[in-house]
Amino acid sequence: MRKIVFAVGIGPGDYERMTGQAAAILEEADCIVGYPVYVELIRDRFAGKEYLTTGMRQEEARCEIALREANRGKKVALICSGDAGVYGLAGLLYELGVKYPEVEIEVAPGVTAAQSGAALLGAPLVHDFSVISLSDLLTPWDTIEKRLLLAAKADFVLVLYNPGSRRRRDCLQKACDILLRVLPRERICGIANKIGREGEWVRLCSLQELRETEVDMFCTIFIGNSETTKVRGKMVTPRGYRAERETVKQ
Repeated sequence: MRKIVFAVGIGPGDYERMTGQAAAILEEADCIVGYPVYVELIRDRFAGKEYLTTGMRQEEARCEIALREANRGKKVALICSGDAGVYGLAGLLYELGVKYPEVEIEVAPGVTAAQSGAALLGAPLVHDFSVISLSDLLTPWDTIEKRLLLAAKADFVLVLYNPGSRRRRDCLQKACDILLRVLPRERICGIANKIGREGEWVRLCSLQELRETEVDMFCTIFIGNSETTKVRGKMVTPRGYRAERETVKQ
């Protein structure tokens, strides 16, 4: 009997933005393991499954449950929002999986908050970009600060995950203060909130305005590079196609 657990990225939340591969795996799974919020996003669509959950900061236990159930012969899907390999549990699943050598592990990619939020805002990620989490639960703030500064100096478009929570109310403000050391106050930014879920909204603003904005864990932040602009009310980062055409004409 094949023993297998899939690390499945379910995308931003709504079924329409889930990949076909992810949906097919969930349809065939005997057992779906996940964080309660993510489980509730899919429970109605994939009824009749065994659902097992663990709470916030119990990620290791969640992976252990998935591996244990797969080792018992069940076809298991461990779900993550967005992509399981981008701030998800795919890596931890592989690390813990060494204790279950008979259990195969496969990763099914999903649509990230960076991708889905960018689509709502326009086209801010057409050129090089950097994704940085502002959560200091697993990464020291000094490291986050260094990454923010270097990415800003390199003129990347920035995507910021985990910009705020009940415990970390001021981390976006702190991040903006760091960025304002090297970026202009009027740098165009975007906010995408509750992507693919009830209450979804987006907003464009300046970096200075972003600093004064209250956000939560459901927000994904986009900070443009020196070329990012507004086009038809959307956030757009050019890649240089027009300049390339003009060069060819010459």
